[in-house]
Order: sequence, then C-alpha cells, then structure tokens
Amino acid sequence: MSIYNYVTIGSMALVTLLILMQTRGASLGAGLGGGGEVNTVRRGSDRTLHQVTVVTAIIFAGSLILGIVA
Repeated sequence: MSIYNYVTIGSMALVTLLILMQTRGASLGAGLGGGGEVNTVRRGSDRTLHQVTVVTAIIFAGSLILGIVA
C-alpha cells in the first residue's frame, strides 16, 4: 500500500467522525419543516469543528485524486 492509501483511509475515518460530532440541535420535526431557525451563525468550538471538517474533506478529496493519478 502506498502513502496515498493510508492518507485516504485516515482522512475518511476522520471526516466521518467529525461529521458525526457536529450537532445542530434540531430534532426530526425541524428537519421536516418545523424548525424556526434557518440562518445560524457558527461560533466558538462549532466553527472550529466545521473548519477542521472542511480541511479534512479537502485532504480526503486530494488524496483520492492523487491516488488515481499516481
């Protein structure tokens, strides 16, 4: 296995965990149209968690592309 495979597997697991850690405080009723807040601002640790998720997703996508090209 090359380094691209290890980076891809690691970043995939990390992205999955980071997405699952993000809570929006919305129940099923809010998902079906009963939610009052549509526009929310991310603050504090929620914002940091979101930014880390985005960076990790970019690393995951990049490792997939490099694994295919290389």
